[in-house]
Amino acid sequence: MGQDQAKQQIEKGLQLYQSNQTEKALQVWMRILDKSSDLVGRFRVLGCLVTAHSEMGRYKDMLKFAVVQIDTARELGDADYLMESYLNLARSHEKLCEFQKTVSYCKTCLNMQGTRVGQQLNGQVSLSMGNAFLGLSLFQKALESFEKALRYAHNNDDKMLECRVCCSLGSFYSQVKDYEKALFFPCKAAELVNDYGKGWSLKYRAMSQYHMAVAYRKLGHLGDSMECCEESMKIALQHGDRPLQALCLLCFADIHRSRRDLELSLLKLHCLSEGIYRSKGQQRELRAHVVRFHECVEETELYCGLCGESIGERNNRLQALPCSHFFHLRCLQNNGTRSCPNCRRSSMKPGFV
Repeated sequence: MGQDQAKQQIEKGLQLYQSNQTEKALQVWMRILDKSSDLVGRFRVLGCLVTAHSEMGRYKDMLKFAVVQIDTARELGDADYLMESYLNLARSHEKLCEFQKTVSYCKTCLNMQGTRVGQQLNGQVSLSMGNAFLGLSLFQKALESFEKALRYAHNNDDKMLECRVCCSLGSFYSQVKDYEKALFFPCKAAELVNDYGKGWSLKYRAMSQYHMAVAYRKLGHLGDSMECCEESMKIALQHGDRPLQALCLLCFADIHRSRRDLELSLLKLHCLSEGIYRSKGQQRELRAHVVRFHECVEETELYCGLCGESIGERNNRLQALPCSHFFHLRCLQNNGTRSCPNCRRSSMKPGFV
């Protein structure tokens, strides 16, 4: 595969990825790696694969492609490519919570001064380092790194970087319990998305909405928190962003816990844990959470009183009755009774179903 053909296939993969056809995009990019000998094209493809696997939550695969990208950069013998690949390696370790390695690779990037793209990437390096310091609970160093990244963003008029830094600052102030600032910075990120983000990926909107949801919950504004979290989850589901989906599920559980809705909070926790253990193949833990999930379903009566199936496991239309019991719409239509199957009240008005 020649250089021009590889370039066309990379763009094809990007179009597929942006239209949420992730698996097809991955297949296109993997074919380029198998067939192309163009090092620059391979470097670009590896960068796409690093980003895609990061957003899918496949962090070990992300790390694998970042390591291959470093080898490709060394073959190219170009300091700019090498710095970019080390940044991807740092991000991979950040996602895997190996924060000491993240800091080490970020420092390697910052020592590569004088490169053509160095000034453009320094802000992203500082951001990744700040996230690592935050993970290590080194709050002063984290804040210094975030402020440095923010200066790079302002000096280079990089609104996308500024948006990402604001979200990280929201997380920082949430951890140090300054909830007003924890809300201010994600709101600023949301403003940047609204003002400049027409051509940006929707992940920036989802990210700002999630951090706003966390801050609103900490401030006790549970309605606003739920609204922001639902918006973030909607985008995460559309784009297959599994890490953000997991964060939103935890936020939903926290909101319900704050409302003293303990049963629903536990249900969401067991549902999330089931997905995690299923993906890891840990059968004993998976079975335990499946059992607890179904116990919670029974305790909260989240099942149809006519067919016995759990409500929420499938995409079925539901119907609530005036007595507040609800069932599958098809079950009520097929049942033919004029009273609630649960409480037997004659509360089904003519034409209600």
